[in-house]
Amino acid sequence: MKMEKNAAIYVAGHRGMVGSALVRALQNRGYHNIITRTSAELDLRNQQATADFFASEKPDYVFLAAAKVGGIQANNIYRADFIYENLMIESNVIHQSFMAKVKKLLFLGSSCIYPKMAPQPLREEYLLTGLLEPTNEPYAIAKIAGIKMCESYRLQYGCDFISVMPTNLYGPNDNYDLNNSHVLPALLRKFHEAKVAGLKEVVVWGSGSPKREFLHADDLADACLFLMEHYSEPGLINIGTGEDLSIKELAEMIAEITGFEGKIVWDSTKPDGTPRKLMDVSKLHRAGWHHKIELGAGIRMVYEEAGAKEFA
Repeated sequence: MKMEKNAAIYVAGHRGMVGSALVRALQNRGYHNIITRTSAELDLRNQQATADFFASEKPDYVFLAAAKVGGIQANNIYRADFIYENLMIESNVIHQSFMAKVKKLLFLGSSCIYPKMAPQPLREEYLLTGLLEPTNEPYAIAKIAGIKMCESYRLQYGCDFISVMPTNLYGPNDNYDLNNSHVLPALLRKFHEAKVAGLKEVVVWGSGSPKREFLHADDLADACLFLMEHYSEPGLINIGTGEDLSIKELAEMIAEITGFEGKIVWDSTKPDGTPRKLMDVSKLHRAGWHHKIELGAGIRMVYEEAGAKEFA
């Protein structure tokens, strides 16, 4: 199913890292009828406001990247907010997409949907086979509900609604706040500030042994557009590189990119987290999509783009 160049395409959550990458990808491919709303302009938690929006705009395609997100601490403290707000956003957008006869919808999940003790690499069929990570269980349950909503509207009404599961992301419009950012942007900021300050060492949490997979947001957007046109199945599909590296290797790579020449000190009194978190992307590869941006080149690109704006 090819999206027509003049199709009305709604990107929910266009200001975030994923949503903004989707808008860039669509614009670069010549799509000019892109619909966006800020949260101040449209509260997707509000059923009537969402219904009025869909009735008025009548989008042909929907990318559902809007969500209430946060780090481990926020997920654990604001548990009611995370489950309520995400359930409301998903319920309203998915149902109104059905009511408005949207041609296709793509829903973005989160890696926390998989059981805490699931085997590695994470295959799509591991969903709902075990207990979730307790700290972000409310958010994970909300995301699983979104996946099951897409699946249920497909089975009952024949809606072409699909769900994708991205791995750890980085890219433009990332969060560089050291208190609640993810590991890659946090390390970028930490090593940049150490270089500017002329520090002799940088202390990094843990042993450096856990392994993580990272995907550039522009690659994710490219994959989403590909799947919007070439994939239509119930369930979900993982999006990632299928490659990972240790946090130690990541830190060394970022030190080299930022120009930090001091010593990296590992604070083993701090937690390591999950030993490994890798997506099985064989289903994605069979569909015909592979990532294009290699990690080193992607981090260098992000660091050069971020510049003083993000690290001031």
